[in-house]
Amino acid sequence: MLIQIHPQDPQPRLIKQVTECLKDGGVIIYPTDTIYGLGCDIFQHKAVARICTIKNIDPLKARLSFICRDLSHLSDYTKSIGTPLYRMLKRYLPGPYTFILPASKQVPKILQSKKSTIGLRVPGNVICQHILDALGNPILSTSLPGDMAEEYTDPEIIYEKFGDLVDFVIDGGIGGIVASTIVDCVTDEWVITRQGAGEWAP
Repeated sequence: MLIQIHPQDPQPRLIKQVTECLKDGGVIIYPTDTIYGLGCDIFQHKAVARICTIKNIDPLKARLSFICRDLSHLSDYTKSIGTPLYRMLKRYLPGPYTFILPASKQVPKILQSKKSTIGLRVPGNVICQHILDALGNPILSTSLPGDMAEEYTDPEIIYEKFGDLVDFVIDGGIGGIVASTIVDCVTDEWVITRQGAGEWAP
């Protein structure tokens, strides 16, 4: 189903509908502050497996990440954050960045890489923030299958292509074509592993 949610003033009824779908193990395509993402509730293992099938990836080998509501929410899913790292995260979030961090025990095993790390995001997108507030836990965040980034900016084209594979495609307006910047923060030497939409100057 394609649903239109207002990008600045999301309708509570529609946010509730999406949240209930996620809690029931549904899969959605939704806007972020970069590109449209494919997502589900991180604690719905069957939904995570379904996303991996859609993308034809092995969940144990894939670098899956998820989005959190804010920095305090993010800190629940990574091991203790030291002061320099906390200051840096506070400076850049919310924003178009994915930070690779050591995973805490709250991260489902299916989402941890072999190195027990996880990619965490706090997007500056109002629809995302409303869904996360209503859901109370993070949403899986991965790109759409294939590499037709220009086509994947229009929710109606996304719906035509993927509508039968997911429960909801959220139309939150035209999306971006550049993915997030990925920063590996597992050690004290922070390293950009993918330059994307976010400018980086620590």
